Amino acid sequence: MTNNTNVSVLFVCLGNICRSPMAEAVFAHTVQQHQLADHFTKIDSAGTAGYHVGDKPDSRSAATCRNHGVPVNHRAQKVTSRHFDEFDYILCMDESNLEDLQYKKPAGSKAEVSLFGDFDPQGDRIIRDPYYGALDGFEHNFKQVTRASEGFLNHLGLL
Repeated sequence: MTNNTNVSVLFVCLGNICRSPMAEAVFAHTVQQHQLADHFTKIDSAGTAGYHVGDKPDSRSAATCRNHGVPVNHRAQKVTSRHFDEFDYILCMDESNLEDLQYKKPAGSKAEVSLFGDFDPQGDRIIRDPYYGALDGFEHNFKQVTRASEGFLNHLGLL
């Protein structure tokens, strides 16, 4: 779909405080590690719901990233119709997000909408919401989004 030199990616979960800001941070970090930043115009995240607009990421999500040397700098936002033309790829965390995004996607918009977990080489397709669970859920998510980040860069032909 893209020429692999001006790619924009939006990561989406429900509230944009746990999974999608983690995916955004890990993907941006992975892009930097592979010196691929010149291939990306924008890397961001959002939520399908507006419960947390303006909030910082969940402290457990941010701490998990920091523990792995991944910086997090994000404020929650809600997906709007403009995102579907602003981004080439909108990658979401679970089937509920996918269904919501497919419903919201305006006709004729350019974004390819799919599950981020589709790019996990281990086939762990659903990145489950860790919000109501223990810390190990955040660690599991971190491993998933790390693998999916590499897998997505492979999909784009950049690795």
